[in-house]
Amino acid sequence: MDTRNNPWLVLECVLFLCFSLNSHVSYGADTISGNQSLSGDQTIVSVGGIFELGFFRPGNSSKYYIGMWYKKISEQTIVWVANRETPVSDRFSSVLRISDGNLVLFNESQVPIWSTNVNSTVQGGREAVLLDEGNLVLRAGSDSSKPLWQSFDYPTHTWLPGGKIGLNKRSGENQLLTSWKNTEDPATGLFSLELDPDGSNSYFILWNRTKQYWTSGAWNGRIFSLVPEMRSNYIYNFSFVTNENESYFTYSLYDSSTISRFVMDVSGQIKQLSWLESTKQWNLFWSQPRQQCEVYAFCGSFGSCSEKSPPFCTCLTGFEPRSKKDWDLADYSGGCKRKTSLQCSNASLANGKRDGFLEDVNVDLPEDPQTVVAGSLEQCESTCLNNCSCEAYAYEGGQCSIWTGGLLNLQQLAENNSKGRTLNIRLAASELSSHKNNRKVAVIAAVVGSVVIVAILSILMLVCLMRRRSSMKTAKAMEGSLTAFAFRDLQSATKNFSEKLGGGGFGSVFKGTLPDSSVIAVKKLESISQGEKQFRTEVSTIGTIQHVNLVRLRGFCSEGTRKLLVYDYMPNGSLGFHLFRGKDSKILDWKTRYQIALGTARGLAYLHDKCRDCIIHCDIKPENILLDAELCPKVADFGLAKLVGREFSRVLTTMRGTRGYLAPEWISGVAITAKADVYSYGMTLFEVVSGRRNSEQSEDEKSSFFPTLAATLITQGGDVLSLLDSRLNGDADAEELERICKVACWCIQDDENHRPTMSQVVQILEGVLVVNLPPVPMSLQAFLYNEEHIVFFTESSSNQTSQGTANSSTTQSKSSNT
Repeated sequence: MDTRNNPWLVLECVLFLCFSLNSHVSYGADTISGNQSLSGDQTIVSVGGIFELGFFRPGNSSKYYIGMWYKKISEQTIVWVANRETPVSDRFSSVLRISDGNLVLFNESQVPIWSTNVNSTVQGGREAVLLDEGNLVLRAGSDSSKPLWQSFDYPTHTWLPGGKIGLNKRSGENQLLTSWKNTEDPATGLFSLELDPDGSNSYFILWNRTKQYWTSGAWNGRIFSLVPEMRSNYIYNFSFVTNENESYFTYSLYDSSTISRFVMDVSGQIKQLSWLESTKQWNLFWSQPRQQCEVYAFCGSFGSCSEKSPPFCTCLTGFEPRSKKDWDLADYSGGCKRKTSLQCSNASLANGKRDGFLEDVNVDLPEDPQTVVAGSLEQCESTCLNNCSCEAYAYEGGQCSIWTGGLLNLQQLAENNSKGRTLNIRLAASELSSHKNNRKVAVIAAVVGSVVIVAILSILMLVCLMRRRSSMKTAKAMEGSLTAFAFRDLQSATKNFSEKLGGGGFGSVFKGTLPDSSVIAVKKLESISQGEKQFRTEVSTIGTIQHVNLVRLRGFCSEGTRKLLVYDYMPNGSLGFHLFRGKDSKILDWKTRYQIALGTARGLAYLHDKCRDCIIHCDIKPENILLDAELCPKVADFGLAKLVGREFSRVLTTMRGTRGYLAPEWISGVAITAKADVYSYGMTLFEVVSGRRNSEQSEDEKSSFFPTLAATLITQGGDVLSLLDSRLNGDADAEELERICKVACWCIQDDENHRPTMSQVVQILEGVLVVNLPPVPMSLQAFLYNEEHIVFFTESSSNQTSQGTANSSTTQSKSSNT
């Protein structure tokens, strides 16, 4: 029938469709009640529009699942999956609805494949509600006092704020985080995070629910002992709950607007991530284990893990991925298989060829070896060769080890790693001959290349020797990469120490020029009590520290009581010179100041985290931040800061630093950690913003302590541009200015545990981490203002710390310290 001329028939069709859809949930509703259902592209959305639930298809998979994801995030991020083991093929004929008091998913054949499985005597209708916390709740009618079932009790791979991971003491059931199999398959993977059932209040990560390869360490009431990242708890607030029924951990966010999740990743690592709207991507806050190859059997059987660069997994020589598709999805759990089958001990083979062995050097040997009796390497090899189940052997220190049934947890180590061993892997004869041919070509190429390289090196060495003989004769000896200068040569280079650049507690700095015309800064150390051996040891350690944001130590002089350090010269002097010297200095624009703040943070992060021992600077201030020809910041004067072990258990007995930049713990006498540098850095940031000393009078001649002014304004949401150096005329990125002020406020928190690490400061300034609104530190609130001076309440008892400026200052500007 032609409906074009029959408007009533068209209207009837529309009304029929409307009524036929009446039993389904409309888009945007947050509830599935007894007479409603969900199928196709329909979804429900939490009342605040934070989470959404419906059918989804992961990646390029052809299968569909009922899952939950963030509604407002551009990148679909699944946080919970109902039917992770039983997908459906047709989402339009599959349906999620209330059935017999439960929320049930029926597949395309109307067979129930997932259910909440609630056995309850509660009367009345049921409804499923999606909450803004990301919790799907089944309850009796609108009674939300006690849910009959909730998804928070059955997490999959994601732990959301407010959720819990723990142990049901009555049933003995563990709430687990379990990884997806791969990025296109949410089925239960091999890796899981669970609470130790023995009551140690610690978490384990397990492989295949059997092999533990990481632990959080015990909970001490504030952090897990082996998760130091939790010290910076200004974003996440973890807590432990235990009672007669259950024990569990949960966490919340100090800033509810932050979007964060905790994931048991397909990589076998647990990861804490936060969403950055500015970059439209997830930012990794921390992960454990830190190294990918620390994940047990990550590359599967006959797979080798290497930290050199992604992809981390490769198959051993003579092997190939068991499933190429899975490997392309970074699912290496299936491991590798042989390209050519072994012939075992069959002596009647054509051409008389038998299996052989290929050496794999510098490896961390696989798990679960069998020890056999063998008096030599040859006997060990023969023992393996005559055992058809033997896959590899290793012989070391008179002990023969063989492996049968596969090689798990094999790791390729760096050449200089002392744990490196040699593993002899069994291969078919044809694989060995092919490898030998390739090896011959490689050997010939290596020999030819070596001859050429030797010839070139010989010529270069001859040239270097000739230059060395004609160059300056200042160096009597070399210690590592440092030059040991003679005092008379440095005296000559500095024109008898005539051009002074600056001075501090440890000595004065002079400009000098070497015979090769390179300009240097020579620091004459005073009151150094170290002996010759100790001094050279410390200086040698410092000489190995190289970073683009640290002043490079070129050499030293140690002749009796004469001890000097030789640094690269910084032509633009110190940051303090440019901030505080007014007309005599160049006014640094905002972009340059921001880069100086970021570079300084990178330098300090390197000292704290990347050196063999954590190096605490102890005197961060603008005078100790030097600028090269391109105004790139270089942290100076870390040379003689004490080296403190990573346990941070020692108390530095000598008071260091400069008053005004000292953290409260210097006065209280508690152990000094790297967080003391964080405090000083925060105080320096305020001066970068204002262009003046924190405690000096402003242009309107009103005395004020700038950090207090800034912290109060930031917390009250005032105009951050009013804090900016007046010489910049408001020309600054307001977002960057607010970010740097917030960071500064966090850095000067009274409790060092509330301060970020310098690595986190770097991430915040780079825009990788979001910084929340900081509280005003109590110490700032303790300042009194009057027209003449500022009084700090706790300083009345600190007059005895008169050596508070005892640390040196390598200020290569023409101003002395203030």
